[in-house]
Amino acid sequence: MAERGAHLTAASTCEDRPSIFEVVAQDSLMSAVRPALQHVAKVLAESNPGRYGFLWRWFDEIYAFVDLLLQQSYLSSCSASFPENIYGLKRVVLRGGGAKRPGRLATAGLPRRQHWKSLCLLVFVPYLRTKLEKLVSRLQEEEDYSIHPPRSCWKRFYRAFLAAYPFVNLAWEGWFLAQQLCYILGGAQHHSPLLKLAGVQLVRLTGADMQAFEDKLAAARTAPQASGSVTERVWLALRKAWHGLAFSLSTGLSMSVFFLQFLEWWYSSENQEAIKSLTALPPPPPPLHLDLGADAHLLPRLRTVCPLCRKIRSNDTALSTSGFVYCYRCAYNHVKRHQRCPVTGYATELQHLVKLYTPEN
Repeated sequence: MAERGAHLTAASTCEDRPSIFEVVAQDSLMSAVRPALQHVAKVLAESNPGRYGFLWRWFDEIYAFVDLLLQQSYLSSCSASFPENIYGLKRVVLRGGGAKRPGRLATAGLPRRQHWKSLCLLVFVPYLRTKLEKLVSRLQEEEDYSIHPPRSCWKRFYRAFLAAYPFVNLAWEGWFLAQQLCYILGGAQHHSPLLKLAGVQLVRLTGADMQAFEDKLAAARTAPQASGSVTERVWLALRKAWHGLAFSLSTGLSMSVFFLQFLEWWYSSENQEAIKSLTALPPPPPPLHLDLGADAHLLPRLRTVCPLCRKIRSNDTALSTSGFVYCYRCAYNHVKRHQRCPVTGYATELQHLVKLYTPEN
């Protein structure tokens, strides 16, 4: 029994399989970076809507493109995604039966098939899920407030989709939870189903990998200048520019990752009360009526009239970006179409609509 215990201890010591804490930490890294960058884009868009408004309107697409560049660079040079490399992990290809392919250094990158599968699962799956969640939220708003006509041909489809989505989302999250439990208990080689779909496994970097990184960096510093044709020189310059952009992006994110996590914590819902107490300021005065003359189509003289439809407001809704009140349907349609406040022009999304309730309704 003593010999068996010693053997198991030695085997666990030599094991390159990362712990559940490492893999969960690297998974949560990008989920903490995204809301922090989104807040920066929101602040810039609100400070100057004309110049930076596109950052808020196209944030998902811009973030996906930047993420694509970043993950492509790391998968090619480190056989790992950006957060995996930060935590000293790499991806290795599995043979049939779950055995790792030995002898492949991290600097060699992944085989073409596993590389592109990993890239698609790292970038496009989160992007599609984000767009799907926004679509569900928008459809739920339209369903609750009857934005679509009652006889719309899509109404039944919307209702069926909204009724099925919570169960689909529950199955998706349960799949990930079950995979993590199997990983903790030693019954699975992957903590995430996406790794299994990509045909790879996460392991720790070895001493040979670290030495290969150092040798590659030293070779890049001492590499001679290209002496071929003009086409070869241009191609080499483009490759250097591509790698330089990816390196600058990854270095900047690596240095600012803790700051971005702090921003995400600072603006989390649990800390809002503390933030309000620390940054409490007297409330600003309400916006004054602007007399723009007979041709004015905004800010009617009667406070109960909607500035957009010029009728008595129904389902009063305020925009948190400006404080002006409209009918819910008017505000919803205008913000959905223009992504800005009708009066101030501030960058506004559907999540900034705040419904107002009175004792009468």
